[in-house]
Amino acid sequence: MRRLVRQDLLDMSDPESADRVLAGPLVRGLFAGQREDGGFGNHPYAKWTGSFWRVIALVELGMPTGEPRVVAAARHAVGWVISPDRHAGAGLVAGRERRHAAHEGLMVGVCARLGLAAEPTSALMARQLVEWQWPDGGWNCDPRPAARHSSFHESIWPAWGLWEYARATGDGDAQRAALRTADLVLSRRLFRSRRTGNIVHPSWASLHYPPYWHYDVLAALLILGRMGMLGDPRCTDALDLLERRRLRDGRWQPGGYWWRPPGGGGTGVEAVDWGRGGPNEMITLNALRVLRGAGRFDPRHPS
Repeated sequence: MRRLVRQDLLDMSDPESADRVLAGPLVRGLFAGQREDGGFGNHPYAKWTGSFWRVIALVELGMPTGEPRVVAAARHAVGWVISPDRHAGAGLVAGRERRHAAHEGLMVGVCARLGLAAEPTSALMARQLVEWQWPDGGWNCDPRPAARHSSFHESIWPAWGLWEYARATGDGDAQRAALRTADLVLSRRLFRSRRTGNIVHPSWASLHYPPYWHYDVLAALLILGRMGMLGDPRCTDALDLLERRRLRDGRWQPGGYWWRPPGGGGTGVEAVDWGRGGPNEMITLNALRVLRGAGRFDPRHPS
């Protein structure tokens, strides 16, 4: 966390070695139990301990490019994402591809961050996303013919993945597809109905970490920030909401959780503890990244 704050908020060089970062408690917990095939002895998509979810978390924690264990986890997850069995039953309905595009989106973004964008599997996932994109700029897995609008949950992550892939490869189709999705999100001011102006769903206006595949305003703002689009006036409502959520001590509290603590029972048990009591470090870091990108936070004058 200290390394990410120094790097992203204070523009300071990082004096800590990669070895020290890899020895951090969250990173050690995410790598715990890894097998020779890069997986963790369960299904890659197991919530939230499969390789798919662990590698996303590791990338967000700033793993060094090419780190062998995280590369192995990425390839393990990608192997499932591109497998024919995963696409069984999916396909064209009423002129639109009904796909879990967030899977490809998250993995192509992960691969781009890890220096794997040139691999054929990354090109395949990026090409599929472009081919599957809906006319309004997003994606949806809903198989019902009546579903004619994209899902924000299914769309924001492909936007990130395609943007990262385009940055790594110069692929113009991927960049244009990502920008179309950004315009879709911005057309709703990130969380409001275009018809009524009301909040689409209460969870969209809450803050979560990890978000996994879920959509909320902070996840959307973070991705738009990576795309250099926080200056768009249609971000204003979401940025105002984010500032209102700030606690008096300058930090941010989660508005909900999609995970259960490690060692617990039931579904959604995590591999590591992201913090369920009090303000959250990752939410606070991401909020400050966003506000800085929007010109609303100056680390030299944090008040």
